[in-house]
Amino acid sequence: MSIHTPVKQRGIYFITFTCFNWLPLIEITKGCDLVYNFFDVLKENGNDVLGFVIMPNHVHLLLHYTNTGQSLNTIIGNGKRFIGYDIVKRLKERGEVVLLNQMKEAVTAKDRERNKRHEVWKGTFDVKQCEQRNSFFRN
Repeated sequence: MSIHTPVKQRGIYFITFTCFNWLPLIEITKGCDLVYNFFDVLKENGNDVLGFVIMPNHVHLLLHYTNTGQSLNTIIGNGKRFIGYDIVKRLKERGEVVLLNQMKEAVTAKDRERNKRHEVWKGTFDVKQCEQRNSFFRN
């Protein structure tokens, strides 16, 4: 489910965030380290990364969210933003002009007003709270 209302409840969440147009931006920029850095920030702020898969164009994350003051939406949004800045920086360093132009043209007028320059990610992220279902563990 895409998130539009703030998640503030402690728990374990399965989260997916995806690159704009499913472009393999993580692979092109060798950006796994950028995602690992985000995981470090999550841990420093009292959350636990329980599992993850980093794909060429998206990330799956199993996160124990402890609600240390920021909503899950804010935390993931900030992570995507800062990873995005570094992805754009690496694309510029690699001279990926065509790709950068494609990402630039995708920015809406409203987002341009907020000083957004490139569309790195799909706008929302998907999240599903993980719950234990006792009926599953019957003898």
